[in-house]
Amino acid sequence: MQVVLVLLIPLAVLAACSQGGDATSDANLCKAALPYDEKIFDQCIAACIKCERGVTTTCATSCRLKGAK
Repeated sequence: MQVVLVLLIPLAVLAACSQGGDATSDANLCKAALPYDEKIFDQCIAACIKCERGVTTTCATSCRLKGAK
């Protein structure tokens, strides 16, 4: 039983990590096409909502963590 767990846990971690690549690259391409400054709070939120399909609350938190004012 322990051998099965030792094999399954790393496989589960690898599977979870490999699924997020496409969404991030699409969002980065979208943001690159927009003329915005990541450090300006309102512009950061607008780009987050448009490119990452976020909502105001999560985008505001994300922008604040990135240092937008």
